[in-house]
Amino acid sequence: MTREQEQNKPSQENSPALSLNDQMKRRFEERSHLAEMGIDPYPYSFDVTSSSKAITDTFSDENPEEVSVAGRIMTIRKMGKASFFHIQDAEGRIQIYLKRDDVGEASYNTFKLLDIGDIVGVSGFTFRTKTGEVSVHARRFELLSKSLRPIPVAKEKEVDGQKVIYDAFSDRELRYRQRYVDLIVNPEVRDTFIRRTKIVSIMRSYFSSNGWLEVETPILQPIYGGAAARPFTTHHNALDMELYLRIANELYLKRLIVGGFDGVFEFAKDFRNEGIDRFHNPEFTQV
Repeated sequence: MTREQEQNKPSQENSPALSLNDQMKRRFEERSHLAEMGIDPYPYSFDVTSSSKAITDTFSDENPEEVSVAGRIMTIRKMGKASFFHIQDAEGRIQIYLKRDDVGEASYNTFKLLDIGDIVGVSGFTFRTKTGEVSVHARRFELLSKSLRPIPVAKEKEVDGQKVIYDAFSDRELRYRQRYVDLIVNPEVRDTFIRRTKIVSIMRSYFSSNGWLEVETPILQPIYGGAAARPFTTHHNALDMELYLRIANELYLKRLIVGGFDGVFEFAKDFRNEGIDRFHNPEFTQV
């Protein structure tokens, strides 16, 4: 697409296919204001030297560190000449203290156009607030990605010494359909993904340590294994023939054993064109 075609392309906010609520309209307007100020709402890169967890784990009141962190804004308290907000990265959250006199009026005006969900980069030094929270005092601030869709924000309140959460993103079906939102607002869900990766890694290491060979076998098959299960069917145009998404990979693995390998294994995506519920998915992984 040429630059002229790109400029003449209908903007997303004017597209009839996209229904905008008031929050989204405001975010589009904020992005336009940022562009008018000469600020790229989606810059190319930002150098990160630390993470939220590393900062809190290694913090020392006697030896504050210079750090650069990046993450998604999850809470925000905009005030006159100074503000606080929390960013969330892959390892947790860290509080940021932003003062206009330190970052400059231009950067602080940029901050005023930001919302929960935007991704930012911050460089500064670590310190502890009067309430005892380890934080980063920003000396440089940069917008990394302007979010155009609002995210659910749970509200926390202490009742009788217990933390109570209101308006949580808890609808199970919606969480499964929008897993990216679930990961943003329910960070504990990440532990499931991390544990799964570790389990697969340990299994792979065990098989390999026994001298077995990891292989890949065809997903499109002219004859499918898997007993009486029903396959997904597709058509290969060049060969003019019906093919099937594999139900199981065992037939090809057995051929490799016949070929002389003592042991083979595969983490395979398989498919069954049958019923679906929370515990039975048409696309699944087996080893």
